[in-house]
Amino acid sequence: MNRYEGRRALITGGGSGIGQATVHRVLAEGGRVVAADVNEAGLKATYATAVADGTADRLTTLVLDISDEAAVQAGVASAVATLGGLDVLVNAAGILRSEHTRKTSLEFFNKILAVNLTGTFLMIREAIPALLAGDKPVVVNFSSTSASFAHPYMSAYAASKGGVQSMTHALASEYSKQGLRVVAVAPGSISSDMTSGNGPGLPADADMSLFMKLSPALGEGFASPDTVAGVVAMLGSQDGAFITGTEIRIDGGTHF
Repeated sequence: MNRYEGRRALITGGGSGIGQATVHRVLAEGGRVVAADVNEAGLKATYATAVADGTADRLTTLVLDISDEAAVQAGVASAVATLGGLDVLVNAAGILRSEHTRKTSLEFFNKILAVNLTGTFLMIREAIPALLAGDKPVVVNFSSTSASFAHPYMSAYAASKGGVQSMTHALASEYSKQGLRVVAVAPGSISSDMTSGNGPGLPADADMSLFMKLSPALGEGFASPDTVAGVVAMLGSQDGAFITGTEIRIDGGTHF
């Protein structure tokens, strides 16, 4: 299946988890990719896997902090120049942190919004001119089940993902007549760095009974990042040509 033959994609969060899985999925389907991440070591691992897969000739890595406006401006320009244009933007980069809301500092709150919400906005804003000149352009944003369902101790994260979800609808309407599709995925119960030891860091006294409703109904435990990457790949291809201005929940039935 070569749905991405000739397509050019910029994927943030490409150094780990779902973003990394999406990079490899798009490469496997024939696409050319710039994988961006703040984690240089993660990007090196992504590239090494591409070498092993025989797809490294279509992959370029880019160290990028999406919360830094100047860095995003330079990074997107570099990616577009490398690819010779842009057809797909995947905003998979994000951070997940947890804390009692009463103990959440403004710095903590703003950091999460700066990466998850503002960073997504900056990437889209800078990429729009290239996307509008691209072939059947698509933006795939990353919301979360936390945008619509209760995830305790994650009020800042939920606010950031709720913002991404709302922004997706607004952008889809604004650019619909110019041929740009904007969609979101809302993962939940997915195994990644964000949900492991590097992820939420729940308070030591967290009431774990509050998480009883956050277990997937399908399978045995959390799904792999590839589960989400497959959906993202569909949305960014012509198989998703009639999907825009909405979000797709990927949580194994956690939230029926």
